[in-house]
Amino acid sequence: MSLEARVLTGPALEERLDEVAALRMRVFRDWPYLYEGSMEYERAYLSAYRTSPGAILVGAFDGNRLVGASTGTPMEDHAEDFATAFAATGVPLDQIFYCAESVLLPDYRGQGMGHRFFDLREAHARALGRRNSAFCSVIRPADHPLRPPSSRSNEPFWRGRGYAPLPGVIAEYSWTDVGESQETRKPLQFWMRTL
Repeated sequence: MSLEARVLTGPALEERLDEVAALRMRVFRDWPYLYEGSMEYERAYLSAYRTSPGAILVGAFDGNRLVGASTGTPMEDHAEDFATAFAATGVPLDQIFYCAESVLLPDYRGQGMGHRFFDLREAHARALGRRNSAFCSVIRPADHPLRPPSSRSNEPFWRGRGYAPLPGVIAEYSWTDVGESQETRKPLQFWMRTL
């Protein structure tokens, strides 16, 4: 398998958003997101990437097939719920780049693409003049009934890249969990690093 990272912005990014949606629905169905996705939800969620001039998609490609995707936007261009979480930090939103999802099909993992996703988004953030890079991760209870026995945390990877959780900086976002019929709100912990 040949795996190549490509940076897409503007119209090239927009052309791939339905593929990003399909990847999100497939990968985020697994632990810890347990996301029961729909194309309608995805198109609404991903609309920020159509309207933000600072948006980026780092695509993982096997030939012309998109097998992984990592996105980001200036924080103020993303979900208002996320921006609100930073109100008490004193960090200006126009200094934060929001690294959103990183999704990669299982067969392509373990080849360093997680680092490429962060490297290219952080370089984009610096080019935009951002001083900080942030992302969030869902908080699930340790005794959640759908937690696989083999689950492992991404925290060592994130810390190795210089990110740390921001105490008390927690957003809430709604989606439908696997096996449920209605959206429920989930807490998401923000992590940040200085670029």
